[in-house]
Amino acid sequence: MEIHHHWQGLADVAKGASVGMGNFDGVHLGHRAVIDLARPHGPLGLVTFEPHPRQYFAPDAPPFRLMNAEARANQLAKLGVEHLYVLPFDATMASLTHEAFAADVLAQGLGVRHVVVGADFCFGKGRHGRAGDLQASGIAYGFGVTVANLITANTREISSTAIRAALSDGRPRDAATLLGHWHRIEGEVIHGEKRGRELGYPTANMALAGLHLPKFGVYATSVDVLTGPRAGTYIGAASLGVRPMFGVNTPNLETYLLDFEGDLYGQHLSVALIDYLRPELKFDGLPALIAQMAADTDRSRAIIRAL
Repeated sequence: MEIHHHWQGLADVAKGASVGMGNFDGVHLGHRAVIDLARPHGPLGLVTFEPHPRQYFAPDAPPFRLMNAEARANQLAKLGVEHLYVLPFDATMASLTHEAFAADVLAQGLGVRHVVVGADFCFGKGRHGRAGDLQASGIAYGFGVTVANLITANTREISSTAIRAALSDGRPRDAATLLGHWHRIEGEVIHGEKRGRELGYPTANMALAGLHLPKFGVYATSVDVLTGPRAGTYIGAASLGVRPMFGVNTPNLETYLLDFEGDLYGQHLSVALIDYLRPELKFDGLPALIAQMAADTDRSRAIIRAL
């Protein structure tokens, strides 16, 4: 998959795609429906924005994203997207009217062949443009437009809001039903305080900055090591939260990979949350903590092997 971070001066080989357009946070089943409708019309592309427009207009709002840009790109690559246009959402982009966006960005800059959006899609300055406006622009500038109907799962509307609610409640399997895949946290392994190593359970630490935080606690996980000499898939047990046993207040994700030996610092991991095992606890001493960690890893192994 080719990733393009601009819309001006693209080479001809990067133009002429049939694109889905939107924020695609989570790449859930509704997003997948948009992508599948774009697929038959030419080279498959996707137009999205970074940062998320909501972050741009409300930078101090609580984190809400289900995925960082890396995780989104990895999931889209799995779906066969050939061209990912990650357009910078800045003052210039925010000031474009919907007419100017269609003419300058879609028609001239990207040279799109076809555009697919959801029925609730809004675009342009002040979010004044609607799907119908995009269809009119397509007629004016020579690209096709398809409007995808909103879809449901088990009578529930599929939305990022519903997925965030499931994760906040500690229901990762319900979130996966709406996503069409496991909810994953992806990123680089960073240095932590190395307490897990001292306890016999070395963990891979990952930051959660900018992401919606699932319910704090311990999870059974499936872990893809994406880079490095030990790349592959492993069973994991992960603690997500603030580690009350040690008085740490910055949330992070600490994942113990079962049957793994090696150094993961600087490598990139994709941690899928499978089942919520228990809340964070403060134990009466390290022996009780170690015993609970052993029980957590045994449960994780049983859960992942049963998938």
